[in-house]
Amino acid sequence: MSPALRCYRCGDRYRDPLRVRCDCGEPLWFEPDAAAFGWEDCRAYDGAWRYEPLLPIDRPEGVARAAGGTPLVRSEGLDDAAGCRVYVKYEGEHPTGAYKDRGSAAAVPHAVAAADGAVGTVSYGNMAMSTAAHAASLDRECVVLVPDDISPVRLELIGQYEPTIVRVDGDYGALYGDALDLSDELPVRFLVSDAPARISGYATAMFEICEAFAPDAPDAVVLPTSSGGFASGLWRGIRDLEAAGLLDDPPRLCLVQTAASDPITRAFESGATDPTPIAPDETGETIAHSIGNPDPPSGGRALAAVRDTAGAVVSVDDDEIRAAQRRFAVDGGFCVEPASAASLAGATRLSERGEIAADDAVVLVPTGTGFKELGTGDASVATERTNRSALPERLASLLGAR
Repeated sequence: MSPALRCYRCGDRYRDPLRVRCDCGEPLWFEPDAAAFGWEDCRAYDGAWRYEPLLPIDRPEGVARAAGGTPLVRSEGLDDAAGCRVYVKYEGEHPTGAYKDRGSAAAVPHAVAAADGAVGTVSYGNMAMSTAAHAASLDRECVVLVPDDISPVRLELIGQYEPTIVRVDGDYGALYGDALDLSDELPVRFLVSDAPARISGYATAMFEICEAFAPDAPDAVVLPTSSGGFASGLWRGIRDLEAAGLLDDPPRLCLVQTAASDPITRAFESGATDPTPIAPDETGETIAHSIGNPDPPSGGRALAAVRDTAGAVVSVDDDEIRAAQRRFAVDGGFCVEPASAASLAGATRLSERGEIAADDAVVLVPTGTGFKELGTGDASVATERTNRSALPERLASLLGAR
């Protein structure tokens, strides 16, 4: 049986394993009984499933078994750029090249075990690829909702797993809420960015980092942030290890946003509990498109994570991101996507502000490989097209035809 779902803010508990949000409006997460866990209880498995006792499902079949176990590398060449002692937790070695595989490894099999029908997601980047790949490995149909103006390169990367791709014209940002409603109305379970099992999968990154540093911990973990889901997962990992008595002095969680769309940074700097959505006409263009989220669904939880660990949130512009991407390659030997490079740019900014010291051990988390940015966009990919207002009927038709 899965552990109970709990709201981090009000504490309410739920037993519906597929529920995503609390009645108070905040996202839920699984709260395992971690008190009796010790490093000696880790399973003799590779990767994320080493921490199976803290996850909501047993180790599944399929590509999920390849999730986790990414390298943690001491990268002295990046010390000068970051202004501290740098360790790199390189998530680009996952099957689809991004940290999203940690979440999909738990969320897709969890959804498949809990309900019939297709699985789906709302994404035109790493989460779309990851969800489609994990569904394919379990022979489960997948539906991916993408914006109508998606680039050919991204379409090609998602399309290789052969999900049903629906290009939606309309307010793409509103599809997060639509997807939760559609999961209740149609034979498809949409796994959004803060699906509770996905957050459990993300927690394994913190387990790996802290086990590698045990009995100590790094001084800080710096990561790019979009929806706030990954930050929530790392905080979940910290809380579990604290409950187990394995983490006396947790690392500070430091989040980095693109200056083009940084509602979490603005909320942090103003002292707000929740970020205020940024209007479309106030959102700028950025090369770090995967973290340009004007209305992060887990923004409040990400802020709570930062404040609970005495961390920080900063924003960086495209010039800083480009410089950091080059430093990752030239000084560290890592090919990272622009959003991932924001972790180094953010660490540099925090060091300049005196919030990270030169002798601090800081883990940068490049969340995805840069090699995917080199796609050709020449492949022919079958897609469906619809307006957001007609999406329920179109999806019903597509799912009923299979």
